[in-house]
Amino acid sequence: MTIKTDALIVGAGPCGLFQIFELGLLGIKAEIVDSLPRVGGQCTELYPDKPIYDIPGIPLCTGQGLVDSLMEQIEPFHAGFHLGEEVMEVSPEEGGFRVVTNADKVFHAKTIFIAGGVGSFQPRRIRLPEAQELEGTQVNYRVKDPAKYQGKRVVILGGGDSAFDWAVALQEVAESVTLVHRSEQFRAAPATVVAFRKFVDRGEAELIEFGTAAALKIEGDRLVSVDIKLPEDKIRTVPADELLAFFGLAPKLGPIAEWGLDVNRKTINVDTERFETNIPGIFAIGDINSYPGKKKLILSGFHEAALAAFAAKAIIEPGKKVHLQYTTTSPIMHKRLGVPD
Repeated sequence: MTIKTDALIVGAGPCGLFQIFELGLLGIKAEIVDSLPRVGGQCTELYPDKPIYDIPGIPLCTGQGLVDSLMEQIEPFHAGFHLGEEVMEVSPEEGGFRVVTNADKVFHAKTIFIAGGVGSFQPRRIRLPEAQELEGTQVNYRVKDPAKYQGKRVVILGGGDSAFDWAVALQEVAESVTLVHRSEQFRAAPATVVAFRKFVDRGEAELIEFGTAAALKIEGDRLVSVDIKLPEDKIRTVPADELLAFFGLAPKLGPIAEWGLDVNRKTINVDTERFETNIPGIFAIGDINSYPGKKKLILSGFHEAALAAFAAKAIIEPGKKVHLQYTTTSPIMHKRLGVPD
């Protein structure tokens, strides 16, 4: 399949989705590619139920709720979605770039927007053969449905936000929750750590510090316990029906690293006027970019998407002045958004 497009977005997380909106306001239809089989990036894969409080005008939403709202917002622009595909090759050609995915799909794009978050990512997995056998059933790296843990003995590995957030949240449904971390230092928000320790103090949950998973005991095809290795090679067996591990992500730029971009420790250097990379016509927004003062916040990525869209408009329609118009009053904006007369 060969597709010609003015703009190709790589990465369908919140920033990539908002890039569709900003381009659409300027009359630019986009195609978007993501290696994951669904939109949302980290918000959907790792934190679908985690509350977000710093989206302007939205006091509280979940990761999945934000993605759902963005999908509704970009409906008028009819972007083409190509999910479960990874961009393997980018090469310059007259008038733009030739882009090839691992599905042998070829795009001819005038501009490219990299919105890949931390790049192609997978959760860091438990390095035990038994864990591989149970992955997706009793061993998981994200919580898709909290009801799955109703009445279960849950062991959680990790010391970051995800581990503590779910250790607190699952108190409402699980029979027991045991949190295991390799040290006494935690990366989670202090307030969440305090909240979990209150459950521990009341005997409603357990916290095991300086512990790592050494083995999983399986009877038949069911997980029944987890052996935790403690200091001085002591082993403690913890009964378990479900095992959750939150060791963070293993970010990889993947083929993006071979595009000739100015890469800075797995991020891509951009300017702060256009958020353009060292290759004219290729932009980078969101967590994947780097510039002085960069803050890895969703709202920062939204700002970057707006300026990058205006810069791309000048490339797509050279010599044509790009006027700033407001969605509140502009008839052109209303028409593009499908606002009734």
